[in-house]
Amino acid sequence: MLNHIVLMGRLTRDPELRRTGSGIPVASFSLAVDRDFGSNRETGEKETDFIDIVAWRNTAEFVSRYFTKGRMAVVSGRLQIRAWTDKDGNKRRSAEVVADNVYFGDSKRDGDQGGQQSYSGGYNQGGYNQGGGYSQGGNRQGGYGQSGYNQGYTAPSQPAPAPTSDFAMLEDDDSELPF
Repeated sequence: MLNHIVLMGRLTRDPELRRTGSGIPVASFSLAVDRDFGSNRETGEKETDFIDIVAWRNTAEFVSRYFTKGRMAVVSGRLQIRAWTDKDGNKRRSAEVVADNVYFGDSKRDGDQGGQQSYSGGYNQGGYNQGGGYSQGGNRQGGYGQSGYNQGYTAPSQPAPAPTSDFAMLEDDDSELPF
């Protein structure tokens, strides 16, 4: 069976970080996700779904530290239906996404987050992601995560000189290709 969901949208509020009785961090927030279909053709307005997200442990701490209302986020996780009883004794059900991975969906500039540090990538439950770092299983997964690679990077003002080479220039003739 497969239960996997990937969403991209903007946070509707700042993440709320709480801790369980045993001290495990849990963050809750919601995403405003535009539908690809269902837009009003006359006004061009898209319909929007507001989806509740729950993140646990390191992912919860990462989200609460680096995401704020209005930031674009990409969430990868699973859909969970939770049954509960309201204050009047009625049985209710709620759908929420349990986040395994959360990534930035915009740059620092696009998010307009004045003093926030610039990080590229995201954080997953198992460890750092996309291009380095660690994973709880000990296998490298790749990625920039919470560690903040590329912090303070500025592009050089002049391009680097081309390397000198003893190789002759090759002709770029695609007519020889079999496809």
